[in-house]
Amino acid sequence: MSLAGKTLFVSGASRGIGLAIALRAARDGANIVVAAKTALPDPRLPGTIYSAAEEIEKAGGKALPAICDIRDEQSVTDAVDAAVKKFGGIDILVNNASAISLTGTLSTPMKRYDLMHQINIRGTFLVSQKCIPHLMKAKNPHVLNLSPPLDMDVKWFAPHVAYTMAKFGMSMCAWAMAQEFKEQGIAFNCLWPRTTIATSAIKNLLGGDQMMKHSRTPEIMADAAYVIFNRPSRQCTGNFFLDDDVLKSEGVTDFDKYAVAPGNRLAPDFFVPGNPYGQLE
Repeated sequence: MSLAGKTLFVSGASRGIGLAIALRAARDGANIVVAAKTALPDPRLPGTIYSAAEEIEKAGGKALPAICDIRDEQSVTDAVDAAVKKFGGIDILVNNASAISLTGTLSTPMKRYDLMHQINIRGTFLVSQKCIPHLMKAKNPHVLNLSPPLDMDVKWFAPHVAYTMAKFGMSMCAWAMAQEFKEQGIAFNCLWPRTTIATSAIKNLLGGDQMMKHSRTPEIMADAAYVIFNRPSRQCTGNFFLDDDVLKSEGVTDFDKYAVAPGNRLAPDFFVPGNPYGQLE
């Protein structure tokens, strides 16, 4: 398996899971378009598009830092055009950028509601729309949305319906587009973690340092994404993948290496069918 010479357009690639996926591909010598908003350092969040690009280059890849607000059509068009101009096309799209607010109906400001839906659903649809014409020209084109399986259990909706709708909207995009573009051979899949992943969202919004100790590192998502990208696009589309299931299918048995604190109980992520809501395993 290799992504050498492939061009990945990754939204939200300046940190976290998006950056981890980019770095895994860079180790093969892939080209990475770092499409994100963070151009200047933010004391609340690690990384910028430029620091991410530097890491990618050091890992062995080629990088294009592209200031891109996926809520803005012209911004996305410009980033896609720049990617094609620099690298000659796009082989893989990763819809990673997302916004979260685990708030109920009465405590969700409409500004926050709009942000989640503009980034998660509209942004995923928009970036996909702009990349698809170029993906049609690729040899093994993949689109991967970092969004959950479509499990309609009300327990996922009642506590934070606005966020759940926004994340499930991303999954619906992949589910529908997999069928829409089946004849063109573009793979559309979703990838979701079985456990919480140690990112800024966990640290700043969902439990802090304590929850980080019950999480896995972003590398598990990166390794799973890598496996998916190397599968034939015409034979691997319309799936809702869980990270450890993908790796188990490739013979991986050691998952302790992905634990932030090996031996600690792992916190199950939202939206995984069969997982408890808000409880440690």
